Amino acid sequence: MKWFRFEQEGRARIGVEVEQERYDVTEQVYTDSLLEVIVRGFEMDLDLDVAPRLQDSVRLLAPYIPSRNVICVGKNYADHIKEMDTAGAGKFVLFTKAPTSVVGPFDSIERHAGLTDQLDYEGELAIIIGTTGRDLTPENALDHVFGYSIINDVTARDLQKEHVQFFRGKSLDGFCPFGPVIVTEDSFDPTDVLVETRVNGQLRQSGSTKLMLRDVVTILTEVSRGMTLEAGDVIATGTPAGVGHGMTPPTYLQDGDVVDVSIEGIGHLQNKVKA
Repeated sequence: MKWFRFEQEGRARIGVEVEQERYDVTEQVYTDSLLEVIVRGFEMDLDLDVAPRLQDSVRLLAPYIPSRNVICVGKNYADHIKEMDTAGAGKFVLFTKAPTSVVGPFDSIERHAGLTDQLDYEGELAIIIGTTGRDLTPENALDHVFGYSIINDVTARDLQKEHVQFFRGKSLDGFCPFGPVIVTEDSFDPTDVLVETRVNGQLRQSGSTKLMLRDVVTILTEVSRGMTLEAGDVIATGTPAGVGHGMTPPTYLQDGDVVDVSIEGIGHLQNKVKA
């Protein structure tokens, strides 16, 4: 099942997609907050026979705005480590993005021309935590997953370098396109799916999650060691090679560029860079 949030008559509503049919289930879940659905542990059966069907033209929103920073795994693909020419290969690197950076799957990426000349993209698989827990084990880690989605970890490379730690360079407004749906854990296998990014139609990134140095279970167990993961937390799992900074010469995003990030079985984000 795929969960999503959409806009209708100026209001946010909750939808599900089953067998390529989309339904409005807002009245059945009693909320317009998908985060609330996740946090309270949705267990009731949906009656799709009485749920209104949706047209393909509905405007999809970000699934929700996380209540805490988006957790990001860095240096999780060997080819990306190589193209960035950075030390620390094999080390477990974590950083975060502010919730205020989150925008919808088809919203604009703000250019921030006065702050950065090195705007870049990073397409990534995202893990959505469904059950709060700490010190997860390989045996129970997936029991704490609600589902999976897509994130574009937009980055200001110059700010990232200037501030040493990654937070500011990763957290400007519009720097975290998220969506378009959340695919539930029971209907998605994250072990070998293709992550691709195109800029203005040109393929830039293409790598399978099987190439991740740390898979989903390992990420969950390592992140949760001594640190509680809360229902609704979002974890971005790292990006494959092909970012603009790694090109020769480096090729950064400009006003008007269109960035499309897709993952098999989930869908795609398509965001235009705008001043």
